[in-house]
Amino acid sequence: MKKVAIVLYALIVATVTACAVSTGFAANREVSLANADIVGAGATFPAPLYQRWIKEYAKGDPGFTIFYDAVGSGEGIRRFMAEQVDFGASDAAMNDEQIARVKRGAQLIPATAGVIALAYNLPGVGGDLRLSREAYTDIFLGKIKYWDDERVKALNPGLKLPRLDIATITRSDSSGTTWAFTNHLGAVNPQWTESGPGVGKKVDWPGNSMSARYNEGVATKIRTSRGSIGYVEYGVAKRAGLAMATLENKMGKYVKPTDESGTVTLANTSTQMPPNLRMFLPDPDGEDSYPIVTYTWLLLYKTYADAAKADKVKRFVNWGLVQGQKYAAEYGYAPLPQSVAESALSALGGIH
Repeated sequence: MKKVAIVLYALIVATVTACAVSTGFAANREVSLANADIVGAGATFPAPLYQRWIKEYAKGDPGFTIFYDAVGSGEGIRRFMAEQVDFGASDAAMNDEQIARVKRGAQLIPATAGVIALAYNLPGVGGDLRLSREAYTDIFLGKIKYWDDERVKALNPGLKLPRLDIATITRSDSSGTTWAFTNHLGAVNPQWTESGPGVGKKVDWPGNSMSARYNEGVATKIRTSRGSIGYVEYGVAKRAGLAMATLENKMGKYVKPTDESGTVTLANTSTQMPPNLRMFLPDPDGEDSYPIVTYTWLLLYKTYADAAKADKVKRFVNWGLVQGQKYAAEYGYAPLPQSVAESALSALGGIH
């Protein structure tokens, strides 16, 4: 029976991972890149939620089909700028220079937000791992090399931390998750940007690092690598059954990664949203805020050559901002605060 359960779990994980790469739905059939009416591409971070949106939206039989290709934020921005898709998606919002190069204009629409967890593989330690801001930054800088380092032990006096090399698991592809995580590390420790890897969608990681493609790939490598720790979207880590560290926030409080703590963080910072809807949360304020939370954006053209296509894109995105938010927590994402959703809907109105 135990063997059957393990095989079944492996099949479930493999199915989830495969589905996270690219998928779409019609009311009664699966949609491919070749036969879809609307095509989007980009971030893997929110892909499970976008796939659910597509599936639920199709049940209303809108008269057109949608396909989303989860290829990573960097590739999503590239395809959007090259006008190879009808919408893009990225966890790293486009910068001013990139936006200026889009001849049809670009509108960023915050669609949901996610928590970036530090998932780890340390069987038998006897409890939940706590990491201070200094500790997890130094782990990814390669300064803390072993799990029984005195700085880690002092934070976890009740745990049986082994004399085991720390292997960091990072992203090999151009990733908005990497951008959000390194942006946070740079805010926590100036050394990260001054003499360390810096902030980017893909960086040169120091220390004992292994890499994998996509959030699902990172989760798989953590699960199979004893002594490892890696940054991964909370919902992916939860579905993979990974242990996740409790992290110290800006106020010195320790907060667990959950969809609830993500929602609290958004609420604590929602009044800071600027008119262009491009807000980063490198080190959020709030006693109960989780320290690593990021919005993720849909990338829309301000002008579409085909009015019917513009209408289809707008109808789908409107549905996601209103009805689709109720599915966010189910997949480990933080629903948008009402004020942010209203700002996004207002910006959507300017698409034509």
